[in-house]
Amino acid sequence: MIGGHDSVIVQTVVRLLLPWIRIFALYVLLHGHDSPGGGFQGGVIMAASYILIGLALGRDELDRSFPEESALRWAVAGALVFLLGGMLGMAGGGALLDYAAAPVPGITRIDLRYYGVLVIEIGVFMTVTAALTLIFARLAKTAEGEAA
Repeated sequence: MIGGHDSVIVQTVVRLLLPWIRIFALYVLLHGHDSPGGGFQGGVIMAASYILIGLALGRDELDRSFPEESALRWAVAGALVFLLGGMLGMAGGGALLDYAAAPVPGITRIDLRYYGVLVIEIGVFMTVTAALTLIFARLAKTAEGEAA
């Protein structure tokens, strides 16, 4: 098992930084429309917060905060959000990822594109967060000699 760091200072600093890291990850996700960033970058930052938990606070704390089963469900759900969001335009006669063709009444084509990209980015965010956290957890098990 990955044990937590022995230093109380490290553990306290990590606990204080975690909410700020996660807020920044959400900012990167949501601000990706107007500046560099988006679902992948935000997902990597969010996954880093979970990996930091595993490294500084221990494997048991990581398992409590984001169990492997939940990570697997999140990865699949994120892929489904991406797929269904991308196919929404096809329901309106457009192509895959053609958000402006989505059959949503009362919303302009520009707004459809904006919200379509946001849905796709949320799916990517979920999948990347879960996949990277799951990879870390499985590699940690393998390194410890446990069956993955």
